[in-house]
Amino acid sequence: MTEMIGGPDARGPQRIDPRDRAQLIESPVSAARVAALFKPHAGALAIVIAAVVAASIVGLAQPFLLRAVIDDALPNRNTELLAWLVGGMVAVAILTAVLGVVQTWLATTMGQRVMSALRTDVFSHIQKQSISFFKRTRGGEIQSRLINDIAGLQSVITTTATSVASNLTTAVGTAVAMVVLDWRLSLLSLIVLPPAIALTRKVALVRREITTQRQRAMADLHAQVDEALSVNGAMLTKTLGATQSRVDAFADTSSQLVDLEVQSQLAGRWRMATMGIIFAAIPALIYLAAGFPALTGNITIGTVVAFTALQSQIFRPVMGLLNVGAQWISSMALLSRIFGYLDLPVEVAEPTHPTPVPKERVRGDVRFEDVSYRFPDGENDVLTGIDLHLAPGRSIAVVGETGSGKSTLATLLVRLADPTTGRVTLDGVDLRDLSSADLASAIGVVTQDTYLAHTSIRENLLQAKSDATDADLWVALDAAQVGETVRRLPDGLDTIVGARGHRFSGGERQRVAVARTLLADPRVLVLDEATSALDTETEREFQAALDTLAEGRTTLTIAHRLSTVRDADEIVVLDAGRIVERGSHDELVAADGRYAALVA
Repeated sequence: MTEMIGGPDARGPQRIDPRDRAQLIESPVSAARVAALFKPHAGALAIVIAAVVAASIVGLAQPFLLRAVIDDALPNRNTELLAWLVGGMVAVAILTAVLGVVQTWLATTMGQRVMSALRTDVFSHIQKQSISFFKRTRGGEIQSRLINDIAGLQSVITTTATSVASNLTTAVGTAVAMVVLDWRLSLLSLIVLPPAIALTRKVALVRREITTQRQRAMADLHAQVDEALSVNGAMLTKTLGATQSRVDAFADTSSQLVDLEVQSQLAGRWRMATMGIIFAAIPALIYLAAGFPALTGNITIGTVVAFTALQSQIFRPVMGLLNVGAQWISSMALLSRIFGYLDLPVEVAEPTHPTPVPKERVRGDVRFEDVSYRFPDGENDVLTGIDLHLAPGRSIAVVGETGSGKSTLATLLVRLADPTTGRVTLDGVDLRDLSSADLASAIGVVTQDTYLAHTSIRENLLQAKSDATDADLWVALDAAQVGETVRRLPDGLDTIVGARGHRFSGGERQRVAVARTLLADPRVLVLDEATSALDTETEREFQAALDTLAEGRTTLTIAHRLSTVRDADEIVVLDAGRIVERGSHDELVAADGRYAALVA
């Protein structure tokens, strides 16, 4: 009995977290929406609940079989009856075990499928969000909702419904069976339940508070690991000479965890020990009461043994039922946060009926027609009245001071955002009418902040063209002037580039990115300050790779360094989101206007 009280199912009623309640007040979760998650699995859920109820009812037969063994079969030496009763006990045990396995299999399978579908829906919906969403939302928060919150639903999806059915059936059935066996002993047993529940609740609250503190300390420990042991974190720690201070902070947090773990293990041990004594004493009191016929009548030994067996089972389901409320509120709060992401409006939506534009038919004719743009939470336009024409195969460079709207222009061309007014077209088709796949195949991008996945060079290149051969990869790398660098590596194309490509220098990463774009072979190219983070010598080498990439393509170059745009067919000067000058390099210098001032 002591083990049962101290076990995982006897933690006592759980307190509802105020933050969970506040979340549900802010974003309520309707019963219909929860039911919709289970609708495809209604049959499996019904079978699970039926199996749980059946197992609980069948299990209650054991004490009655035991009573018959003690009162009838053994005293009367009735071996035939004894064989039937023992066989019944074994059959009950087997049937209960089989039903338990079936229940676990069906519940787990159903729960995992529900969570998988929910996880995929959230991931898909987040993928559709505009870049502004990712700029204003912490990556850790997105990961937490996608992974931790959905994983936290395991209890409500796979165990809460079955737990209610099992505990309710067991508690009611056990109480009825106890009364059937002897109503006077039932009163004696049930009187002790209220103080036992109250005492266990106090222990649960103490442990919950310590557990909360422990979770915070664990979160701090994870944060310190992430900050100190990532590539950028390790570089910062070493360059600041902060290694020892990092170690000291980590040691302090780790020591806090030691203290909290000890407190958690010792919390309420005296109370639980008292409970153990009480529950161990109850059978003794029952045996004592059974010895006084005036109190219990002519009760049989089999009834006493069967009754103590039932009495030991009733505490667990009662505590389980008391915990359901807190578990349900906690799970609904998780669903509220998850549905909050699913309900986010899609600012850049896929067209319902996209206009097909096969890649081989794209000419690369780009137009900005009276385009203005304002950030969703902004008050002023970032771009105003932009009219631009990028004829097929020609290059336009956009220059201007920081904050003039250059990168926003590139953002609209690759449709990371949509114009507030006006439209951007490709070969006469509004970008909003193109599927994202067709748009991505037609327009390639090279930015200053090159991202390479933590995998091999080969896998990074195959992201652009999954069916490319090794020969294709080498042609692209050579054209990007990074082929010899890769050949000198011991593992060649199979070299792991490291986190964010830190295995290579900035210029090498940029050239691998150029090779990736060459493989994609887009008709339109956007170079968004691709050389701004490079030194002069590296920029000169990288520019040759860019010239190879841009050859024959419609090219929009966003530039901070004016040395990279001198040869553009047309240079557009932006100031406060408006085009203030346009022309060739020589024309703009001769005009002695804004461009000439930037050059100077």
